[in-house]
Amino acid sequence: MTGTSTCIYHFLVLSWYIFLNYTISLQGVDQRKSEVFLNGGPWKYLTLINLLLQAIFYGVACLEDVLKRIERKKSITFVTAFRDLLFTTLAFPISTFVFVTFWILFLYDRELVFPKALDDVFPKWYHHASHTVILPLSLTEVTLGPHSYPLRKTGLTILTAFSVAYLSRVLWIYSETGTWAYPVFAKLSPAGLAVFFSLSYVLVAGIYLLGEKLNLWKWGDKKQLREKRN
Repeated sequence: MTGTSTCIYHFLVLSWYIFLNYTISLQGVDQRKSEVFLNGGPWKYLTLINLLLQAIFYGVACLEDVLKRIERKKSITFVTAFRDLLFTTLAFPISTFVFVTFWILFLYDRELVFPKALDDVFPKWYHHASHTVILPLSLTEVTLGPHSYPLRKTGLTILTAFSVAYLSRVLWIYSETGTWAYPVFAKLSPAGLAVFFSLSYVLVAGIYLLGEKLNLWKWGDKKQLREKRN
């Protein structure tokens, strides 16, 4: 894509994610959604946290697109670095993780992650917007332009901190309300939960490394990234 096309694409995707987040913000108006979000609110679901995360990332991407056209390149170094850090350590790994884990569990037994009763609460288009479309959008972003990855230790540390923070919230909600964010957790013993959470971390860390490899395959090493940007 050209710079202008990329800018338009980022704006359209940002608008899409803003719309999805706005739809969720109306949950207080819908009694059925209010019941789904009891005991922890919408942010107990990684799916919805991811939608907010994507909106933030594409907002930063749009800001960088605009600044590139009105400022000298050196003046937007920080914005570009933040955009890359956000995408590489969180936006890509989390969206891919949500897609993979959701569809594995859904195809195995949908009652573990998205009970059939929710079909009457969330329309099918929203279900696919939040669980399916997120992956092709993230993969498209990989191909649009190079993203500079941080040191692997730094990237995995940020991803680990996010994972621990989310897990801590899930466990806190359970300790306070006696209910789990996802039905699958209620089916597991304490040992089973430990294994599930451990494997989930291995998966999301593996996705981070996959993103790094895809970026290297598409755009080359850091020296080649700088040359392409210049």
